[in-house]
Amino acid sequence: MQLNVKTILNLKEKNPHFVYRDVRLTETKGQRIEVKVEPRRGSKGICSGCGKKCAGYDRLPQREFIHVPLWGIAVIFLYCMRRLACPTCGITAEVVPWSTGKSPLTIAEFFDWFGEERNANLRFVCSDMWKPFLNLIALRAKNALNILDRFHIAQKLSDAIDDVRAAETKELMRKGKEVVLKYSRWCFLKNPENLTENQKVKLKDLLKCNLKTIRAYLLKEDFQAFWDYLSPVWAAKFLDQWCAQVMRSRLEPMKKVAKTIRAHKQLILNWFEARNAISLGVVEGQNNKAKVVIRKSYGFKTSDMLKISLYHKLGKLPVPELAHEYF
Repeated sequence: MQLNVKTILNLKEKNPHFVYRDVRLTETKGQRIEVKVEPRRGSKGICSGCGKKCAGYDRLPQREFIHVPLWGIAVIFLYCMRRLACPTCGITAEVVPWSTGKSPLTIAEFFDWFGEERNANLRFVCSDMWKPFLNLIALRAKNALNILDRFHIAQKLSDAIDDVRAAETKELMRKGKEVVLKYSRWCFLKNPENLTENQKVKLKDLLKCNLKTIRAYLLKEDFQAFWDYLSPVWAAKFLDQWCAQVMRSRLEPMKKVAKTIRAHKQLILNWFEARNAISLGVVEGQNNKAKVVIRKSYGFKTSDMLKISLYHKLGKLPVPELAHEYF
């Protein structure tokens, strides 16, 4: 009996709501196997907001999803995501089973595993600003105080600065002016105490220039004072003033961050209530450990193997002598 890739996928990765169509070996982007995926006729998609099955609304442009490699050859799923007409969440994108990225189903599975009794006893939950996560936490951990991850907020500010810098660099090049921002990315993204000597000199010179990137950087640095407040009342006033200043800056990426912060103001202020009760640095430390394990997991044949590796690393479980070095 002859086997082909489609047969193997249907055997090991069978998804009842999707069909594997064309499979081909290409050389255009390096050697890789491309698999065209389509939704099964008559099937409904799963809403990324509430996890319910919903009728389709339209289709998004084709995306590439990296799958487990075969014989050392990259496997890429090609799929046009469906947008769904969810009666609860409105128009949302569907969840697909081969994408192991952020999904409300992931956290829902955690709460199911954790159990209703322990869910009710949770005092604090640390999360990012993704709305489906916030909705599920409010629903499943009703007694917990939801704290927005401080490092996630810092990341949004850094991304906004990087967007301003990239746009301004292109603008200077288009106008034929000196590109003073060249090789300056990490001067703005690193904390000042982590800069190299060369980066400190570069940043000092740039701060003398009248640039949009400098204005964005100074706004980011001003925001750091928020975490030093002792009173949530005064912190809230600072937040309002900072957001108002940003909205007058005419820096669109920074204004987008300010709007996000305004929309999540109360959750951000929860940080002051939890500051003396928990250490969010521990959360970030666990996240970094998990990222290291995930980076080492390339080549694992199943997601279950990755889970086992995470349990061993994060839980400091004993490892048998014959265990693979990825542990």
